[in-house]
Amino acid sequence: MPDSTTYDTDFYLWTQQQAALLRQGQLQAVDVTNLAEEIESMGKSDRRAIESYLFVILTHLLKWQFQPNQRGKSWRLSVSNGRREIERLLRDSPSLKPQLPELAMAEYPGARRQAADETSLPLSSFPEICPFTIEQIMDLEYWPD
Repeated sequence: MPDSTTYDTDFYLWTQQQAALLRQGQLQAVDVTNLAEEIESMGKSDRRAIESYLFVILTHLLKWQFQPNQRGKSWRLSVSNGRREIERLLRDSPSLKPQLPELAMAEYPGARRQAADETSLPLSSFPEICPFTIEQIMDLEYWPD
């Protein structure tokens, strides 16, 4: 019978043991505390991934808009990849979709600072409030002028 110390010493083995116990209906033997923690962590992982992709998208959209002479294929590919990855994550976790505007606004200040650092433009060159709607951020065809 597995115990919670396996969780700390051999995570993969622990996951296999917990899955077997669940399939066998041996709920009393399941490591409930750690299992609940891991389930929560899985949800947080998708959210963190979306936040990370939004950060990259916003940074590159700002650079695209405010440094047009430096536009390149890598910026376009980064934005396109981020948009596709977010859409993929939302297929698996559609309840995160209503959170996109809030997540984008939370990531914008960091993306603004990153864009300033990468372009060597003053931070004041970039709007304090995100100039893009969530629809624009996610639109595969949208590119700011």
